[in-house]
Amino acid sequence: MTYCLAMRLTDGLVFLSDTRTNAGVDNVSTYRKLFVFHPAPDRTIVIQSAGNLATTQEVLDRIERDLTVPGVAGSLASGAHLWELALYLGQVSVEVAATHRPALSATGADGTSTFLIGGQIGDQPPDILLVYPEGNYIRASEERPFLQIGETKYGKFMLEIATQTQVPLEVAAKVALSSMVSTAHANVSVGPPYDFGLYRNGSHQLEHARIAEESAFLARLGDVWSRHLAEALDELPMMEPGDFQLL
Repeated sequence: MTYCLAMRLTDGLVFLSDTRTNAGVDNVSTYRKLFVFHPAPDRTIVIQSAGNLATTQEVLDRIERDLTVPGVAGSLASGAHLWELALYLGQVSVEVAATHRPALSATGADGTSTFLIGGQIGDQPPDILLVYPEGNYIRASEERPFLQIGETKYGKFMLEIATQTQVPLEVAAKVALSSMVSTAHANVSVGPPYDFGLYRNGSHQLEHARIAEESAFLARLGDVWSRHLAEALDELPMMEPGDFQLL
């Protein structure tokens, strides 16, 4: 399983991906799921992946190859808009999955992948889009300016709190990591190291870091979570007569 998220805020973008993959409880590995591309000085593109690892790697290999071939329609280097890049990514993903579908179907395996793509091209507004296995996409909305792929349910509430208030990027980064930690605690198939990216509007540079399992920050974050959860439990109201009906 995987958990990747992207947030589009007033001042820029936040990206966060875990690195855990597994083919059963006794076959756990670490693979990068956040990839950064600078195909031109005025464009920065981030791709995050979830789903079949082999499909993902072939898709990325094809994207890298197309960057060396001038004029490939819609490629990361030639697409004029981020949505064109999303369609290109979806097309490559569909083609790769279709190539291997007969063999995978024979074993009952799913060869599809889902992607997040975000960044900025020129002076266009930065954006984030979710590309489905079918090749189509959706973009984040003003009401819900975040996207998730993989194991999404456990960390969703944290993102809703942050994006509704349009918090500063540094605060959003803490919220994103809290969302990731909550997910990792609830699902052992999600885990560190975590790849983190922060993009400031107009910079065309991604502040990119890997947060290791032994990170002091993750330890502090866990301590704060535990302390405040315990305090919240103490403050929860007790049920009183009239609050419920005996059966």
